[in-house]
Amino acid sequence: MGDFFKSLFGGQKPRAPEPGSDDDFADFVSAPSPSPIYNPPSDSSDAPTAASFPEHETLPTGAAKIPYTKWYRVWERTSPRDFYAEAIIIPFILVLALVHIWGRRKNKRKASVWIAAHAPTLEREFASVGFDKRKELADYGGDFSGLLKEKSAQEYITYATGRHNVAFVDLKVKLFKRYNPLTLVVETALSFLFETIRPPKEVMEATIYAFDGKEKDLVPVKSKAELDTKDSRFKGLPNSGFDACVWAVVHKEQMKGLRDERYDVSLTATKDHKNLPQWASVMSESAEVTETLLTKDLVEAVEKAGDAFEYLIVTDQPVDKPVKLNEATPRKRVIISLRLPSSTHASAYEPTMPIFEYFLKMPDTLVATAHFRGEVTRKIRATREEETRKLKKADEGEKAEERRLEAEKKKKEIRDTRLKGLSAEEQRKFLEREREKGQKKQEKKMSRKA
Repeated sequence: MGDFFKSLFGGQKPRAPEPGSDDDFADFVSAPSPSPIYNPPSDSSDAPTAASFPEHETLPTGAAKIPYTKWYRVWERTSPRDFYAEAIIIPFILVLALVHIWGRRKNKRKASVWIAAHAPTLEREFASVGFDKRKELADYGGDFSGLLKEKSAQEYITYATGRHNVAFVDLKVKLFKRYNPLTLVVETALSFLFETIRPPKEVMEATIYAFDGKEKDLVPVKSKAELDTKDSRFKGLPNSGFDACVWAVVHKEQMKGLRDERYDVSLTATKDHKNLPQWASVMSESAEVTETLLTKDLVEAVEKAGDAFEYLIVTDQPVDKPVKLNEATPRKRVIISLRLPSSTHASAYEPTMPIFEYFLKMPDTLVATAHFRGEVTRKIRATREEETRKLKKADEGEKAEERRLEAEKKKKEIRDTRLKGLSAEEQRKFLEREREKGQKKQEKKMSRKA
């Protein structure tokens, strides 16, 4: 510190440290200063060589002054064994990507073949097919894949409307997860181990929503003029209503799964029918319903479809068991499920075309014939009323519980407000009286149980 002040005021200058006096850096005193090595580019014939610049001489202007060492020469400091992990991971990723692309394309091609086989039938039965209402079938030029919409890599959907007795129909094509073979293998293996897990399958599911006399409510109105003439537009139409029922023709392999998965089918009784093949059965709420709906054309179509046929259901009840009254509102529908063939040719769908065409025309059959005797109708209605009564009872119980909780909440608020306005001594007496009342109530309960 003294030397510092002396240097400030012109005193004695501090002595310079003697060379080699710092013991901390003694190990580095003898280390030579590194000399840059100049490596000229090999592709230049007139570039200066290393011999042109002896050691400790200055490099010429414009020459690269980067010292090239072994660090920049990757081929000298690495070997193939350093890339064993990459050699395994990169091909695996490439294989997954190729399988994913192949699986998506395969599913898209199979869905396109399905719509190509069924588009003419849909055009004959409906005024509008597909989600683009401005296009007609001829506008697609033979490529009907535009009628489908890809909901996911394994599911394609389409839509049709514009037909008597039918509000609209939804169609779904569900395919294997070819784009993810690992998931497909796991799901298949689990289906063998557990009965509750159904194996993966490729199916077409379609649902027709019937008008059931509600054309005024379901048909959209595009202008005010149409709104003014709405009543007159539907006045001359025949009645599209039919009696409510749950009825199905089911492949016996699908019967147990349907009962577990669908609430509406669980309301029916299962019986074999002499006209059906041995592998098919009827699920119905009444024998009269079966005799009315099981026509000769339907039996022939089911026989021709064979194992590709899964089920045909007529229902007015929801798929999932209702837990509230608004969920039990009846909505009449016709549902079909058909397995898709493994072939990707349109001719492979010929066996299932009769049952598909019958399905599209079935609302006409229901409107014409599904008007049952009063005794049958009362029995079917009684089943629904019983379910509705259970829902009402559960709903009333929930409302009563809500009212009780609300009353207790208000009572507690009044008690807390009253307690805050009391002094400490009054609060103590108030709490003692409450405790005594509670003990008396508990004693009364114990005596009643005894």
